[in-house]
Amino acid sequence: MEELDNLQRITQFHSANLESKLEKGKKVGIKDLINILNYINFQGSSILVNLKHIKYNNVISLPAKPQPCLENTLDCLWFQKTGLAQKLSSYQFLNFILNDGLKIIVVKAEVKKISDDGISFILPEICYDISSREVRRHSCEGIHVELIQSGIIFHGFLLDFSAVSFAVKVTVSPPQTFHWLNPEYAVNVIFKDGQNILYSGECMIIRQTYGQKTRIFALKPLNNQIYRLRPKEFRSSRHKLLPSPNIIFRHPLTRKMITLEVDDISGTGFLVEEYYENSVLLPGMHIPELYLVIANDFKIKCWVQVIYKDIYETTEGKKCVKCGMVILDMDIQNQIKLSALLHQVADRKSYVCTTVDLDDLWKLFFEAGFVYPKKYAFIYNNREKFKETYEKLYIQSPSIARHFIYQDKGIILGHISMVRFYENTWLFHHHAASRTGHGRAGLVVLNQIGRYVNDFYCLYSTHMNFVICYFRPENRFPNRVFGGFTRALNEPKVCSLDPFAYFHFLPKAFEHKDLPGSWTLSKTQPEDFLELESFYEYESGGLMLHALDIEPDMIESDNLNEEYQRLGFKRERHFFSLARNGYLKAVFMVTLSDIGLNLSNLTNCIHAIVIDSDDLSQHILYASLSQLSQYYEEDEITILLYPVSFAEIQSIACEKIYNLWAINTQYTDRYLKYMEDLLTHTKHE
Repeated sequence: MEELDNLQRITQFHSANLESKLEKGKKVGIKDLINILNYINFQGSSILVNLKHIKYNNVISLPAKPQPCLENTLDCLWFQKTGLAQKLSSYQFLNFILNDGLKIIVVKAEVKKISDDGISFILPEICYDISSREVRRHSCEGIHVELIQSGIIFHGFLLDFSAVSFAVKVTVSPPQTFHWLNPEYAVNVIFKDGQNILYSGECMIIRQTYGQKTRIFALKPLNNQIYRLRPKEFRSSRHKLLPSPNIIFRHPLTRKMITLEVDDISGTGFLVEEYYENSVLLPGMHIPELYLVIANDFKIKCWVQVIYKDIYETTEGKKCVKCGMVILDMDIQNQIKLSALLHQVADRKSYVCTTVDLDDLWKLFFEAGFVYPKKYAFIYNNREKFKETYEKLYIQSPSIARHFIYQDKGIILGHISMVRFYENTWLFHHHAASRTGHGRAGLVVLNQIGRYVNDFYCLYSTHMNFVICYFRPENRFPNRVFGGFTRALNEPKVCSLDPFAYFHFLPKAFEHKDLPGSWTLSKTQPEDFLELESFYEYESGGLMLHALDIEPDMIESDNLNEEYQRLGFKRERHFFSLARNGYLKAVFMVTLSDIGLNLSNLTNCIHAIVIDSDDLSQHILYASLSQLSQYYEEDEITILLYPVSFAEIQSIACEKIYNLWAINTQYTDRYLKYMEDLLTHTKHE
């Protein structure tokens, strides 16, 4: 029925003046006509037979299926026979038309035979292509439509589609009436395939039929651009690749396979071009499954949305369209593929998640001073476990980890990596650069990882609302980069610094594990998190609690734990509250992971946050840590204590201070602008 509706709509909107357009039409010979008719038969499609009333001169159109055509005789079968006898007795043949969505070919044939079953023609030597459309129109089936105006939703189906307009069939449901739909005002249109939204946009009604229960509306989109993402000051770098990639996808509305060449590409989207008359892309349209193809075996799958189109004319006078597409989601491994490609285009010495010789990597860590004597003393007893963890991280390239390498002629000059250790937070760590090689390698890999974040943070699959790192304030390089940016910005809800006292606790050296009678150590309750939040807002006002998932609705989340387990890694978290006589004094976050996931053990440690230091002594703190030590097999447990002032007051012997740097990834473009200025300044030093 939808094909019949679509064919009849052609008559209602277009065929009234076909005869008057023949003189200006392009001639089509009989050989070409026969080939077109046979293609229509092959596709199982129809032609439209126009009949003129003998008395009243009105024209009706009947769809018919052409049979295989060899010479100048064409046999057709009626598409629908109900009520046909009356029509044939009151009407005479006028012409038949062929419509491929762009061309409309009018054929003034001679009727050889007509009956209730079909009609036969003798084809003329010449017919006419009146080409009344600028853009090809495509038939559609099974696409649900919602037409919304002033809070009323009308339901229907999409009949046909082009890149400039489309037709929908709408049926009202009482007490609805078409009087509720004002054609002088815009309507919001949504196309759906099941629950999936394929298009949404604002349109004007340009034509309509006038049925009481069912009408067909021709709609024209009003906007050539939509705004999907927050505007960035520092945009993703765009590249023209040689050879150019192609995009291949099944059109969500027409279900036809489409292939287009990519003009330029970035980590967030790409630009494609198409001829205007054959254009199929419309701003607001979703393409749930699109493949970016470079050669046959290099394919990247993603979900995209068309966000703008720009019509222009070539020097040869050909009308074309440029369409911008934004990537809405892409799985984590495809992100690696795309990022690796683009980083290599920008700098052939930059690599993303490339296969690494681990001996060369460890050599860099030692030579760069990243693994210094005290750190190696901590690593030494578990060095085989460290090697095993790194084998899994760098060879298997799991979804929870990323590494960025700056390498020249096989020599690693710079390295940085990150791990997803909280639900929507990634930890930058293991930043090292050769002291004898490229002087800017450390900044280059920092810029690499920053651009990766800027390209992919907004994709759900990345799980990257925040980025964090720990650094010592006396280390000039990270303090200049992370600390300098935070101080220059001075917006704690965008980027924050929180210092922790770092030390190792030895459970065996502490004999008195029991807490005094008025003190309790128990599982953290939701109300404890609320008090912790109030304390932290007063103390800092930064991002630490959000970035570390120290929130009531995150304590029971175990999705990331399951992901680690699936990949052969370990991750656990436990929260405990220390209280005296029911008054909260401190909250402990016990995190457990594989040894070596972080070389300073900052993912396998206890974060101790002191909320109320009154009556809380070093002894009580140590007794609490002693009880929590049961979760660890190691003889030494890494402790991060906040705030640092408590460690100073209680004379706790801290080995160093670590600043926790956290940034909301919505504002990474500010960070990248700062990095660009820093790189430029360093280049001239």
